[in-house]
Amino acid sequence: MDMLLDRFLRYVRVETTAVDETEAYPSSPGQLELGKILVKELLALGLKDAKQNKHGIVLATIPGNVKTAPTIAWLAHMDTSPEASGKNVKPVVHKNYDGKDIVLPGDKSKVIRVAETEGLKQLKGKTIITSDGTTLLGADDKAGVAVIVTAAADLMANPKIPRGPIRVVFTCDEEVGRGTAKIDLKEVNASVAYTLDGGSAGALENETFSADLATVTITGVNIHPGLATGKMVNSIRLAGQFLSRMPWHRLAPETTSGRQPFLHPYVLEGGVAQSKIKILLRSFVTKDLAKQAKILQGIAATIEAEHPKAKVEIDVKTQYRNMAEYLVKEPRAVKLATEAIKKIGVKPIFETIRGGTDGSRLSEMGLPTPNLFCGMHNFHSPLEYACLEEMELSVRTLIELAQLWAKEKQRAA
Repeated sequence: MDMLLDRFLRYVRVETTAVDETEAYPSSPGQLELGKILVKELLALGLKDAKQNKHGIVLATIPGNVKTAPTIAWLAHMDTSPEASGKNVKPVVHKNYDGKDIVLPGDKSKVIRVAETEGLKQLKGKTIITSDGTTLLGADDKAGVAVIVTAAADLMANPKIPRGPIRVVFTCDEEVGRGTAKIDLKEVNASVAYTLDGGSAGALENETFSADLATVTITGVNIHPGLATGKMVNSIRLAGQFLSRMPWHRLAPETTSGRQPFLHPYVLEGGVAQSKIKILLRSFVTKDLAKQAKILQGIAATIEAEHPKAKVEIDVKTQYRNMAEYLVKEPRAVKLATEAIKKIGVKPIFETIRGGTDGSRLSEMGLPTPNLFCGMHNFHSPLEYACLEEMELSVRTLIELAQLWAKEKQRAA
């Protein structure tokens, strides 16, 4: 676990915050920096084909020793969320956690409270890693990166452990919805994959939201306010009207849970002449996304009718789809992950994600990819933390998974 901890602490210190407001891939230079570090480490472990491709994605192969076994892949993303600063991360290691509230030393107003944090109390006695409270930690998804590199190190140090070829893939810009934008499945060349991008020990996520993104563009009429009578149409006011007419007692993330869908406005920007609202459409039932879009279109039509000089346009783009729709085509992906978790003495916890992972899109593209735990919690926040023992259990799960897939046969094309 010392090497696992060492890797994790080094990785989180590299600033890899994803940037939404750019078309560049990767969106931030730190992702390239971390990728170079990882390539060097993988080469040192003996993964001779380790490289960083022209898009910044890191790829490598753990050689197999069972010729008939399918090739599988392990994936994690190098970027961190733009929702909190990832610059100058100062990780704090809390050994033998006492089970009480954790006050973060860099900003003592930031407190990880047991009463507000599900599962934290059960980690008493474990090793907890946090930031100092001035930034996020970056466990999402550098915990996954550290787990995969450590599992690769273990397999390379123990060549007699049976396994087929295992592809290691570290992607960029997952946090801004572009994690799979530059992935070439022929380059990955695997039958199934697993993202290491989950939380508590035993968590196995095999269902996600289906997701679309709506951009509402409201165009008004701008004129000097002193001359505005009967002429100005203030798009900011119309944006307020649009938002006020969206449902919030239902179909809002703050009033829904479980398998309930939602509409979530998360960006509002603009001026008198034009304003834009970005709205997330989320449902476990893919066809219901069209119904959500119709709600937005109905609001737009009403506002245009009330303000004839205004124009309200809605552009809906596909983001990702529920991985459950595609995992049924390769049931071994979930079945063997379940067995691997049981083999390390942990009860599998099947979870539906009120969100998505790279596995959502990869499954849709034809590479079945459920998501596995790697011990990260409270992500996208300065209150983020990781549990070292859960990360170690994740490493053990990958080793067991490699051996289980070694007993399988490659399916005919």
